[in-house]
Amino acid sequence: MIEIKFLKDENKAVVYDNKNIIGECQFVVNKNTWNIIHTQVNKEYQGQKIARNLVNCVIEKAKENNKLIVAECSYAKKIIDNNIKMG
Repeated sequence: MIEIKFLKDENKAVVYDNKNIIGECQFVVNKNTWNIIHTQVNKEYQGQKIARNLVNCVIEKAKENNKLIVAECSYAKKIIDNNIKMG
């Protein structure tokens, strides 16, 4: 079963398939922002929107913590830019 866990103390969201880590989205905490610096999903799990769900998890948690979200990670930047255009 695929499950995403947000690990605030470790500055990342991690996705598990049962007990195996299959991807993560890391961020750096700055004063008022969270900067997503890296998003990765194992090759055999790509194409299932897992990376998108990881980025969206971090975005939602940033909102809950009243932080702005930015991204050095090119994939996360694309997701954020698309969310701004759509929403």
